Amino acid sequence: MKPKLLLLEDEPASRHFLCLAAEALPAEVEPAATVAEARALALSGAHALWLFDVNLPDGSGGGLLAWLRAQGLQTPAIAHTAAHETAERARLLAEGFLAVVTKPLTTAAWQAAIRDALKGPVAEATSGDPRQDTGGAEPADTAAVWDDTAAAAALGGSATNVAALRQLFLAELPDARDTVVAAAADGDLAAVRAALHKLRASCGFVGAARLQAAVAALQGDPAGDTALQRFLSAVAKTLEAAAAADDGGGG
Repeated sequence: MKPKLLLLEDEPASRHFLCLAAEALPAEVEPAATVAEARALALSGAHALWLFDVNLPDGSGGGLLAWLRAQGLQTPAIAHTAAHETAERARLLAEGFLAVVTKPLTTAAWQAAIRDALKGPVAEATSGDPRQDTGGAEPADTAAVWDDTAAAAALGGSATNVAALRQLFLAELPDARDTVVAAAADGDLAAVRAALHKLRASCGFVGAARLQAAVAALQGDPAGDTALQRFLSAVAKTLEAAAAADDGGGG
């Protein structure tokens, strides 16, 4: 019998990737986009494992876990986050998560974390494959727009899944860009960082290498006009490349 998992992730492209990878274990996955939705599903008590995003628009994965524990539910839980800081992983483990996985990550790393959690206690935090997070290692204006090798690796070599996930990512990208621009115009650096935090993970899943590098640079300098302009340029290049591929019938 396939284990039933509850996945909480508000970002559509990330949620789609994490669902696909978990279902391939095989497992049955119930997705939730908000803390409120996940809370209602979790109260059924029918899940073998909870997979909670850390930062949500209506709360936090840690806060949800604490609330569910207070209701007497003891389902094991994994936290998934785009934050790479050691202190953040330690905090989440202290909140009661069995393991912490860092996005973006490969299908294999995600599945391994789930398998380990289903077997029993996990000794320490688990991070994603570092190759899936270039983190600005290559300048945003010179990196390739798409890294097809990284995307294929993240999605288990499935070109169909890569194409589907990229379509979802591209559909959401203009809104993500506008959120960053509006927050920057208001001088709300916390909102800038929050929007970039979610976008960075999605970039890694779909292999948007140039945009991922630009996002990482803007995270490091959220008030910088140069970093913001490079981010906007990377968004434009990513959308242009997708449009050109569609016009030419390519992928």
